[in-house]
Amino acid sequence: MGDTGVMIHRQSLIDDAKCFETVRTLRWPDGVFCPSCDSFKITKQGRDDTQPERQRYLCQSCERRFDDLTDTIFAGHHQPLRVWILCLYFMGLNLSNHQIAQELDLNKDDAQQMTCQLRQGIVRKKSSPTLTDEVECDEVYIVAGHKGKPEEVKKKGRRGRRRRLQGKRGRGTLATEKPPIFGMIQRGGEVVIRMLENVQQRTIQPLIKATIAPGTCIYTDEYDIYSRLEPWGYAHASVCHSRGEYARDDDGDGFHEVHVNTMEGFWSLLRSWLRPHRGISQDNLPLYLGFFEFVHNVRRRGKALLEALLELLLT
Repeated sequence: MGDTGVMIHRQSLIDDAKCFETVRTLRWPDGVFCPSCDSFKITKQGRDDTQPERQRYLCQSCERRFDDLTDTIFAGHHQPLRVWILCLYFMGLNLSNHQIAQELDLNKDDAQQMTCQLRQGIVRKKSSPTLTDEVECDEVYIVAGHKGKPEEVKKKGRRGRRRRLQGKRGRGTLATEKPPIFGMIQRGGEVVIRMLENVQQRTIQPLIKATIAPGTCIYTDEYDIYSRLEPWGYAHASVCHSRGEYARDDDGDGFHEVHVNTMEGFWSLLRSWLRPHRGISQDNLPLYLGFFEFVHNVRRRGKALLEALLELLLT
């Protein structure tokens, strides 16, 4: 993701004209071009009747008419652009849907729909990195039920819960409402996390092969699902947590390189990030995971994170 040099100030987030100016700068850093044919032969065609800050255009090559928001996630909604951008800003600060609704004076259902659409946009457009060099793999289990899906609750043969869903101890599956989250993190690099139906060799193999370059050294714990990493084309070393082993020096250089502490540290960050969002359903959990994966990998915060989120959504 390139550096556009755009500095977004919070005061500009509530200024309609500056919101549209920010969108134009991030969407078209080299000049306005047609979203249909990519032509730069564009003429301005006045302003929108209801949003005077919204510029209209005409493509001289294919004669398509469009505006600042055409073919973006922000088009076709009744909420003003500034509300969407503020919503995205608050999401970057990790406010819950309830908190965002209060901050923006929105109906809670409107706020939930907006955050869901924005998370979907981020997850759909973010890139999938290839991990190399030294990679740690681990799994964690997150309680996630069928919130908002009474028919699914009925299939489970139980009544709907008024209190928070409590997960059983130990490992879980999607069917037991404690789906596993499989994580792969390159030391000093990016992370990839995915919710799985269960953690078995047949479910992790396609994900590992699609994400981790062949020949990479993978560090894990002693869980037997990792026993085939070497036949799959990877170097592999593991620690045995059940014996109280959490780091080991295999090459004698005094540095305990065999561990999954980087991934364990990431899980702590993920749990803290999810904590304000009570009762995430199984349907929505992948969106929360994907959003946090992007936030973690882009390594920006506050207004700089907002710029990165907007740039991803607009380009």
